[in-house]
Amino acid sequence: MTSVKRPWERLSDEEKDRIKGEMIHFFEKEREMEIGMIAAEDILNFFLQNVGGMIYNKGLSDAQKAIDYRVDELRFDIDELKGE
Repeated sequence: MTSVKRPWERLSDEEKDRIKGEMIHFFEKEREMEIGMIAAEDILNFFLQNVGGMIYNKGLSDAQKAIDYRVDELRFDIDELKGE
C-alpha cells in the first residue's frame, strides 16, 4: 500500500536543492546575509509545512474551477449541436 504524501513531500530532492540554492542566493543579494544549506533547509521546511498545504489546495481549487468552466462550455456546445 502506498502512503499519501503531504504537499511539501512531493518535491524531489533536486527541486529542494535548487530552491535552497535560490534561497541562499536571495539572502546574499537582497539581505546581505549568509546562510548555509542547513538554515535554507530549515526555512524551506518551515514554509512548506505552514504554507505549502494552502498553496497546494488553492491550486487544486483553481484547477477544479477551470474544469467546471470547460465542462459547462462543452455542455453548451452539445446543446447547440442538438439544436436545443
